[in-house]
Amino acid sequence: MKEKITLDYNNVMSEFIGSHGISKEEIDGIKDKVADAVSAMKSKRDTKMAWRNLPYNQDETVDEIISYVNEVKDGIEAFVVLGIGGSALGPAAVQQAINHPFYNELPRQARGGYPKLYVADNVDPERLPYLFDIIDPTKCLFNVISKSGSTSETMSQFMYIKDYLEKKIGAQAKSRIVCTTDKEKGNLIKIAKEEGYKTFIVPSLVGGRFSELTPVGLLPAAFCGVDIKELLKGAAYMDELCSVDELEKNPAYMYAALNYLGFKKGLNISVMMPYADSLKYIADWYAQLWAESLGKKYDLDGKVVNVGQTPVKALGVTDQHSQVQLYTEGPYDKIVVLIGVEEFRKTVTIPKLYSDMPSLGFLGGITQNKLIETEMMATEYALLVSGKPNMMITLPAVNEFTLGQLLFFFEVATGFSGELLHINAFDQPGVEEGKNATYAMFGRPGYEEKKAELDRRPAKKDAYII
Repeated sequence: MKEKITLDYNNVMSEFIGSHGISKEEIDGIKDKVADAVSAMKSKRDTKMAWRNLPYNQDETVDEIISYVNEVKDGIEAFVVLGIGGSALGPAAVQQAINHPFYNELPRQARGGYPKLYVADNVDPERLPYLFDIIDPTKCLFNVISKSGSTSETMSQFMYIKDYLEKKIGAQAKSRIVCTTDKEKGNLIKIAKEEGYKTFIVPSLVGGRFSELTPVGLLPAAFCGVDIKELLKGAAYMDELCSVDELEKNPAYMYAALNYLGFKKGLNISVMMPYADSLKYIADWYAQLWAESLGKKYDLDGKVVNVGQTPVKALGVTDQHSQVQLYTEGPYDKIVVLIGVEEFRKTVTIPKLYSDMPSLGFLGGITQNKLIETEMMATEYALLVSGKPNMMITLPAVNEFTLGQLLFFFEVATGFSGELLHINAFDQPGVEEGKNATYAMFGRPGYEEKKAELDRRPAKKDAYII
């Protein structure tokens, strides 16, 4: 039997947590909306939701990635991702999930002969100079990820590194840069062709936050030894599970429906709380996916709706000691999603010490595996008795197959949520507004009108600055 992740939503239901939960009648009450969403998921599969076909249409791309990795990995010390948003969050999440938590600190042989992985996802001016203090850039491979080739943050990094490498190693610089971009459109593909950089293509209909299962995520994963074929097999398996029309049998659709109904009742915060260090950055990746896709001012009819849950990341058990107090006794405005793992890759048994101290002695002889599981169940119970909605996603183990399922599950749930909310889950006009303002302030040609708009904004008052 295949390893299957599961969704347990008992503790969202009103029969378990009372008035702040969701009833079967409420679920039945949106059957027509669900039917419309199911139909939309099918009709948009090859267009807006082309990412659903990624587990099936990339055999040649995967083979090319694996061949390229095997060809060049022995000649580099580190693989450095230059990207932002999904281009950075996805690779970091997969690397953290699959590999040793201190992967970069391991000797190369213990890494399976693969290079170190670094993700440079910000333009903080200290970021690259400090990175260069611990790596030799001339012995690294830099992966520039930008579909448009006009992402200011990523392209500024690329320009800095291109200049640095050319000054250090001249014409050899081009062998230290690999581009992941659009096949035809944008600056980066033009630059790559003109300057001779190795290039991998992002499918034209796949947006950034849904791109982890394209070369955006597959190339960095392969460079640190992740089995990308198994990752895609896991995604394909979840796609199979999520191709069922019936809400009660489709985990992603049900997850979306419960969050939709919860949002309508004021549950406008989505807390993602993995109980495994390996899944820590899944919460970061999810935060972008959920926020950027579902936080929208307008619906598909142009009506102002201002919808979207605010995603919050947490880590069990660490954040039991910082956030759970709020979740159990604070406002009824959250759905908490716990992620558990049945089988960890290591077992640690606590020695039988301090038996004369009841508050410590009870720990002796049990495993930390059992301790983290028990603390997760205790958090679930604390939320339950407080009447706070919560769900549990369980992975049999963390590996490429189950991780592929988890990523795809959240992507399908996000797409279905967009349909239920009647919004476009695949654009980001709020992000574009900030980008355009940046371009205008720098005097980029074509943004003169935006610059004039910025110049008309009210001046700040000194009285309000302390």
